[in-house]
Amino acid sequence: MARIVINKDMCKSCKICMKACPKSLIKTSRQVNSTGFHYAEFEDKNSECLGCALCAESCPEAAIVEVYK
Repeated sequence: MARIVINKDMCKSCKICMKACPKSLIKTSRQVNSTGFHYAEFEDKNSECLGCALCAESCPEAAIVEVYK
């Protein structure tokens, strides 16, 4: 099962990773991080993540710190 780890305090809610995910598994959190942004959250209830790392490659803040395949 593939998955990603997002550093919520580095995320600035640009939503680029959400657009990059082919399975739409990244959502905006209802909570805010230490800098006041609604950070990205990984939600994969059905184990659909491909481990393609497109989200991590597209993140301008390098907030997606790990991709497990």
